[in-house]
Amino acid sequence: MYSISKATTGDVEAIRQIAETTWWNVYGPILEAEQLEFMLAEIYSVEKLTSQIKNNIQTYLLLLQDEQPVAFAAYSPRDEDAEIYKLHKLYCLPETQGKGYGKILINEVIKNTLEAGKHTLDLNVNRYNNAKTFYEKMGFAIVYEEDVPIGKYWMNDYVMRKELPKVY
Repeated sequence: MYSISKATTGDVEAIRQIAETTWWNVYGPILEAEQLEFMLAEIYSVEKLTSQIKNNIQTYLLLLQDEQPVAFAAYSPRDEDAEIYKLHKLYCLPETQGKGYGKILINEVIKNTLEAGKHTLDLNVNRYNNAKTFYEKMGFAIVYEEDVPIGKYWMNDYVMRKELPKVY
């Protein structure tokens, strides 16, 4: 049994723990440990997550399995174009992958995007991340490549896009 709730600042530690576990599993084979540690500290600091949630910079959705947090997604309007929403983060604990939780969270983000009157959803995915195939199955297509600086490192990503139906 699962449920989805909008995360609050009280969920920051659960989000951090899911990210920590998932990132080592996903990015360990792709990135150097030093880069991975830096990016986790930069993106998932208590201060940054708290600010994003408290100030509505990103909306976080938490998926609970038997009342335990096991996955999350974060989204917002794109900074450059408020007509386009961006899925910033989507991570499921390794032991829950294959249960459909990623699909459930994406569908919830799509529903919320459409309720906001928007019809385009973008995301970035590391060019070497196996999740690219999952996103393609969910109807996303690569629109361009993007190299994003983070500290002295680079995130080498595809930007993927899904045009959403006018009626969902």
